[in-house]
Amino acid sequence: TARVYLVTSVWLLSVLEAVKVSPLIEKVSDHKDFKKLLRTRTNVLVLYTETATSGDSHLKLLSDVAQTVKGQGTIAWVNCGDSEGRKLCKKVKVDPSSKRGRSMVAFLKDPSGPPLWEENPEAKDVVHIETEKDFRKLLKKEERPVLMMFYAPWCGVCKRMQPIFQQAATETKGKYVLAGMNVHPAEFDGLKQEYGVKGYPTFCYFEKGKFLHHYENYGATAKDIADWLKNPQPPQPKTPEVPWSETDSAVFHLSDESFDSFLEEHPAALVMFYAPWCGHCKKMKPEYDEAAEILNKGADSPGVLAAVDATVHKAVSDRFKISGFPTVKYFEKGEEKYTLPQLRNKDKIIEFMHNPQAPPPPEQSWEEKPSSVSHLGSEDFREALKKKKHALVMFYAPWCPHCKNAVPHFTTAAELFKEDRKIVYAAVDCTKGQNHELCKQEGVEGYPTFNYYNYGKFVEKYNGDRGEAGFTGFMRSLRGRDQEKVVKRKEEL
Repeated sequence: TARVYLVTSVWLLSVLEAVKVSPLIEKVSDHKDFKKLLRTRTNVLVLYTETATSGDSHLKLLSDVAQTVKGQGTIAWVNCGDSEGRKLCKKVKVDPSSKRGRSMVAFLKDPSGPPLWEENPEAKDVVHIETEKDFRKLLKKEERPVLMMFYAPWCGVCKRMQPIFQQAATETKGKYVLAGMNVHPAEFDGLKQEYGVKGYPTFCYFEKGKFLHHYENYGATAKDIADWLKNPQPPQPKTPEVPWSETDSAVFHLSDESFDSFLEEHPAALVMFYAPWCGHCKKMKPEYDEAAEILNKGADSPGVLAAVDATVHKAVSDRFKISGFPTVKYFEKGEEKYTLPQLRNKDKIIEFMHNPQAPPPPEQSWEEKPSSVSHLGSEDFREALKKKKHALVMFYAPWCPHCKNAVPHFTTAAELFKEDRKIVYAAVDCTKGQNHELCKQEGVEGYPTFNYYNYGKFVEKYNGDRGEAGFTGFMRSLRGRDQEKVVKRKEEL
């Protein structure tokens, strides 16, 4: 079934009827033809116009949009000013005099997504900055204090903060300037370094063009922002997280020095190697704590639970080749017996300790399977991508079900383009070694995340279909544009 999106406009577009109209724009006036179009296309943007008396600039706009979304969407045009078109407009109950402010390119690439922040009418009191030049100009000319929100359009926290920031902008209008700027593109790397933007969103406060403070740890409501602006202060220090080993936990916390002697005293021990920053470790900790309450304090316990902070006690972690977190190992009489990736909740941990069994043989990892996908890590990511004109990178976690679903389709797409030296389909396991830092830098907030790079520079997130058709169609579209540029250059010569 076709997804249909209606945009009405008072643009004057007579030139669309001229011979030079882009063949990618579908001119429709008959109701049967209209229904057929909706039946045969999957993603259609219908533009309704009132009359037809204007210029080439509008034709160029529509033609450019149609070219950009080729393969991803179709633009259809209905002129409600002629007799046939009027009937069709009446039939579908469209009033072409109403307007909407949505970028057609952004809309057709992700029709169900939210509008761009600068296109949201509720954000009218936020000053939206697009270029570094505009940013410098604002700081130079603005007499009022400026609070800048540096953000990335994909960032979940940014999206949650936008309506709050909008409300604060409205409430403080006239006294302060609240501005927003998407600084994720690589062209703004210098700006980010200059103002200490290490994550999104980052808020910077300026007075008379001079940077004074980051707005940090002062609350996340419009009132918090408005109150802080009345008396701007440096960031409050974060309350440090209490290390797990210092909490009231029944788990035995081991060090490089105590590890071997502990295992000598406890013939059956389950040890969790973890990192304090690891989200999956944090999720598992309460389950492990609850299981320890039962196993470590019971008189007839079948064994004990212990933990090692692998970021602190590196000698013992290196000895057991710990490369991902959490890693759970079972020791019997001081000897390592099993690695147990399936143990993640209290019940399974207790069940295992009462009846220790070898885990099922591990599946061969994606990286170990022969394929045309290039598996990258923090050590070779940037160098590898610099050499490729078009790189689609899948950031994933081996345990993630959506990643597992996407893997065969992504692998097939890589196989289809393996002969093209300008293209690479690459993958990064975010749970492996130091890759978590790389994934964080590349804006990965969930799995899988797909990023498109051009000669190593981030261009955009891929939010298309996660099947073979989506992955291959995306790359074909890019290569098609390359070919068109070559032809155009030849014609110019």
